[in-house]
Amino acid sequence: MRRIIALVLSSITLLITLPQSAQAAPIYAFPISGCTYTYARAHHNYPASDILTKKGCKFVASTSGTIDEINRVDKWNGKTNLGADRGGMFVSMIGDDGVRYYGSHLSKVTTGIEPGVRVAAGDLLGLVGTSGDARGTASHVHYGISWPTPAAIWWVRRGELYPWKYLDAWKVGKDLSPAKSVAALEKKVGNVPKQVGY
Repeated sequence: MRRIIALVLSSITLLITLPQSAQAAPIYAFPISGCTYTYARAHHNYPASDILTKKGCKFVASTSGTIDEINRVDKWNGKTNLGADRGGMFVSMIGDDGVRYYGSHLSKVTTGIEPGVRVAAGDLLGLVGTSGDARGTASHVHYGISWPTPAAIWWVRRGELYPWKYLDAWKVGKDLSPAKSVAALEKKVGNVPKQVGY
């Protein structure tokens, strides 16, 4: 009996000391979950990507971080066409990597998503729609990558670095970070560069 107990204890000790092969959660997630989508490598006249998918599909956090800004009210008006209002309903977050991730033209911002709230990669932020100047177009998320700025600097929030390379990686499960490219671009153009594009 003592031999059996000793054998069992040594087996348990051996199992505890063996290296465990664990799968870490992904650091980055594709910003659309549960729906088919398409997106282009180009955008009309500033760096961003429009991710086309069905209205009501899930827009999720690209990485872990903190919610930066939200807008639950579609203020866009075609007569004034103010740049700050073109995104309609939106969520922006600052990732733990220091990068700001932005999605707009939503139909809804998820309840509980407020500035200062912590989220993890893949957490639901809102639902795809056609708010803002996307009214009358195919439903999509306007997706932008930039650096943190004060709230009024909407032209940086909407996108400064083309996202397609990162979207390509994230859709196949690769954790490719835009942090170095974003930091280099901010250093080159400044925290609040002149507005380019429409």
